[in-house]
Amino acid sequence: QTSDTGNTRCGSEWMCSWLSCWKEFVESGDQNSSSFPGQIDNTELFEDLDSYHLKERLVENEDFVLVPAEAWHKLLSWYGMVDGQPPLERKVVDLPSTLKVEVYPVQVFLCLHSNMDNVVTAQFSRTDSIQRVQKTVCRSFSVPPGSECRLWMKSSDSSCERLRNVHLSVLDACLSSGMTVIMETRNADGTWPSSRPQIMTSVEDQDSYQGQPGVCGLTNLGNTCFMNSALQCLSNVPPLTEYFLRNLYLDELNFTNPLGMKGEIAEAYADVIKQMWSGRHYSVVPRVFKTKVGHFASQFLGYQQHDSQELLSFLLDGLHEDLNRVKNKEYIELRDADGRPDQEVAEEAWRNHRRRNDSVIVDTFHGLFKSTLVCPECHKVSVTFDPFCYLSVPLPVSKERVMEVFFVSLDPYAKPVQHRVVVPKAGKVSDLCSCLSEMTNVHPTQMVVADVFNHRFYKIYSADESLSCILDRDDIFVYEYELRDPEDEQEDQVLLALYLRERSHYRDYGTGSSSYGTSLFGHPLLLSVPRSSCSREALYDLFLQRLVGTTAPEPASEPAPEPAPELASEPALESVQNATQDKEEDKQEEASSPSPTANEQPMKKRACPKRRRSLFSIQAVNSNGTTERGTGEGDTQPYVAIDWDPDMKKRFYNENEAEKYVKHVSMEVPQQQTTVQLQECIELFTTVETLEEENPWYCPVCKTHQLATKKLDLWSLPEVLIIHLKRFSYTKFTREKLDSIVDFPLRDLDFSDCLLRKHPANGEPPSRYDLIAVSNHYGGLRDGHYTSYARNKDNGQWYYLDDSKVTYAKEEQIVVSKTVQVQVHPGPDPGPVFKVKGTIILLKTH
Repeated sequence: QTSDTGNTRCGSEWMCSWLSCWKEFVESGDQNSSSFPGQIDNTELFEDLDSYHLKERLVENEDFVLVPAEAWHKLLSWYGMVDGQPPLERKVVDLPSTLKVEVYPVQVFLCLHSNMDNVVTAQFSRTDSIQRVQKTVCRSFSVPPGSECRLWMKSSDSSCERLRNVHLSVLDACLSSGMTVIMETRNADGTWPSSRPQIMTSVEDQDSYQGQPGVCGLTNLGNTCFMNSALQCLSNVPPLTEYFLRNLYLDELNFTNPLGMKGEIAEAYADVIKQMWSGRHYSVVPRVFKTKVGHFASQFLGYQQHDSQELLSFLLDGLHEDLNRVKNKEYIELRDADGRPDQEVAEEAWRNHRRRNDSVIVDTFHGLFKSTLVCPECHKVSVTFDPFCYLSVPLPVSKERVMEVFFVSLDPYAKPVQHRVVVPKAGKVSDLCSCLSEMTNVHPTQMVVADVFNHRFYKIYSADESLSCILDRDDIFVYEYELRDPEDEQEDQVLLALYLRERSHYRDYGTGSSSYGTSLFGHPLLLSVPRSSCSREALYDLFLQRLVGTTAPEPASEPAPEPAPELASEPALESVQNATQDKEEDKQEEASSPSPTANEQPMKKRACPKRRRSLFSIQAVNSNGTTERGTGEGDTQPYVAIDWDPDMKKRFYNENEAEKYVKHVSMEVPQQQTTVQLQECIELFTTVETLEEENPWYCPVCKTHQLATKKLDLWSLPEVLIIHLKRFSYTKFTREKLDSIVDFPLRDLDFSDCLLRKHPANGEPPSRYDLIAVSNHYGGLRDGHYTSYARNKDNGQWYYLDDSKVTYAKEEQIVVSKTVQVQVHPGPDPGPVFKVKGTIILLKTH
């Protein structure tokens, strides 16, 4: 339900794969289409078919779509729904900063203190009150009305907190999915069963635990590893943590800043830091902090995975505005350099910045860029100095990519072979064929590359198409085909796309009538066919020969049953014979030519009174594998389907054998991981670039917007330098994570060569840094996991922090596993080399 109203009626959602089939079916206009979607089936959305709980981390418009209730009921009346599946109705809720469809309600467990083995599952909206939760518990366990009771909420780590205010919303009370709500009722003598439910000592009662301050885990509230990783990194920034532990923030809270969050983010962060550095907790539940973040940044509402750097950026900005010492920001007119010395312009820019922004965040994390813009027309040079809170640096992008493809040989007995090839990232399909040719000894001109999806050709590529439109997740098949004999000028070849279909019976929910349709199966094929061999008999023999590796011997000769006209008609094959003739002819008319007349068929039977029984029949189709015109208009590629009767397919076609493939030795070769120096990333960050058309610069001389060249240089660096490695690369067709490891010294990292200002001011420490923390990510764009490494400010020891788990990490150890992709190993002076994938936090040495 995408409405901006507060309707309690929400639409339903279903897998986008069903929706895609439905769209294809509707667009084809073919009631007999093999793409008929059938009943709405949400099976893939559920964790199991007993509870019908949604899978975690489903993404809107990728895994499901939201539709209005009216549209849902129409679709339901037309197609029906798989028996037993409930409709997935969701409400639009009014959250603090936005209206949102609540795809994932809060799901909790309910029980009584007197019998905690009897548990009931319930769902609540984030806008529901705790009082409603209490009533639900009473109703579920038949607690008499008017009974004096109180509620506790138990976290996944068994910590327990009292729900004191029943008028709070579920969101404000920090009640989240996976938690248990426990109700206890007062005893007849006026006492309570216990001062606290005896389920596990509360986090608040860990007085007996005495540990190293700051060495403390953070409970994962549900996909909140990104938040935990960022918090652990900031927690180990000495000047910031000391600021909060010494309560210096209390005098600087800015409750009136319209850009701030009324001090709530700063107070919530301070509470987490004080708990983590008390030395009394082995793990802290950052539930209140998570709730406050969701209040002021709706993108962090719920429990979806997010980018750790995105959270870190929001938190630094929020802390700055909540702690800004400037209560009334004055207007300052920015001036261009106009030829003045860089030192003068930089000092002016920094003074102006501090007049409006003065906080512990500015003191600790802010540095200064020099930005140079040059107009391509009049060559006007504009120089400005801008503050930054962190560096977001690109990684060098490899000019090559690794592709995995299946090679299908002309040999009908040969299984498809999976190859791994290295091709130019900006290359063409012909480059892929050339690389594959070296492994197969098949000439590149004898290869056709195709993307196979749902048993059909999603796209057949020409040799000059770009490889960038092929995604890593695509199933790419490369087919070998026979070239025409150059000496036989009379023989013309047709490249024929062959689909496999099985006849099936289905019910048309639009009309209520029964009909026969077809469904695709197996892998399609591409064959080079002589035009002279496009008769039905010749094609049948050719197809049978191509399938000989997966087809049993034909049945003995017997009177052939009269074929279904629409499946075995000779004129329907005329489209194949004419496919590559005059391209101006109407191909769709040929593809839909009429079936043989009743007078023609007896003539065939008299000419062939007794013949072998066919295993399958042949039908000209379009690119979707259907007989209806309208799809693929203008496409000169001919498509043919062979249709199997279910019984014949079961008896003579070996589907298991057809699905087998072998792996080439290239698949066994481990892929080399690229290592780059951090200085390379900085250099790439400071290279000259041309502005994009979406973001031009207004030239004051030309009086128009220009695509100027832009260069960023580092002028001054802060006390604590945060470097974000931009690991996700985006193009028109692709999104990919760059897996290069960034290499740099663990201690005494010198940035002097990266600074434009070579001579620091008097008293300013040199630009040398030690690593103090790193937020580390592994996995893909949508999912994955965040951990962190950090050096404790008190004892100097390194720790590995994975949500609530905290372990020692030695500088000299090498950490290599599927889940940890940070490596620490010995190296030459000035110390060990740290190899990392993530966000880096460095502390300036003094």
